Amino acid sequence: MTRITTHTVEYPADGLTMVGHLALPAGDDRRPAVLLGPEGMGLGDVERRRADALAELGYVALAFDLHGGRYLGDPGQMLARCMPLLADPDRMRGIGGAALDVLRAHPRTDPDRIAAVGYGTGGAVGLELGRGGADLRAIGTVNALTTGRPGETARIRCPVWAGVGSEDPIMPPAQRDAFTAEMREAGVDWRLTVYGGALHAFHHPPVDHPVVPGVGFHPAHARRAWRDVVDLLAECLPVTGGRRA
Repeated sequence: MTRITTHTVEYPADGLTMVGHLALPAGDDRRPAVLLGPEGMGLGDVERRRADALAELGYVALAFDLHGGRYLGDPGQMLARCMPLLADPDRMRGIGGAALDVLRAHPRTDPDRIAAVGYGTGGAVGLELGRGGADLRAIGTVNALTTGRPGETARIRCPVWAGVGSEDPIMPPAQRDAFTAEMREAGVDWRLTVYGGALHAFHHPPVDHPVVPGVGFHPAHARRAWRDVVDLLAECLPVTGGRRA
């Protein structure tokens, strides 16, 4: 396994002190980088492990925080914070932009080669960074087929890949149709993968606290979705010296 190093990084955003997880590949050269966004519960061990896996592939990876160092395992608390956030593109861009600034400024990061990958709320943040005109080489989302304000999706200047479960009640077919129509109208280079039989958050291993209805882990599709993310990065953000996971 490629040797990596990890660090906790603190930075201000949304009136909070955010606590992110930075994973660095071996060496001291500049590398392409990935901004990694978590599900609505917030940054946890699943996202930290994903950032570490990306560092093993040769990327600088920052798993960013949504809730000021808190993990919201209570569904009511999570929805109370995330629903207003998801309705406010400027707040999402502020949270994502603060983390992107931290990642871009790191001496190991090639500032001209950064992608955003996110799950649920973290994926919506990545899309809003693109709609805000952020310089990204790729955007990948799972469970985040969110639409934006009129006309702003045309600012996305990179390929977009999105994944969703066919049985996801939170991102139902009508939401898929709205998302794909918006991407087509904006002329974005986009792809949508629908994973048959999967629910919302199908990529996330079971947790030891209550979840919102419609959530369920699908191990096979979780592996496939990860491979799809890695393929997107390999296409748009190739790196030498890493190890495919």
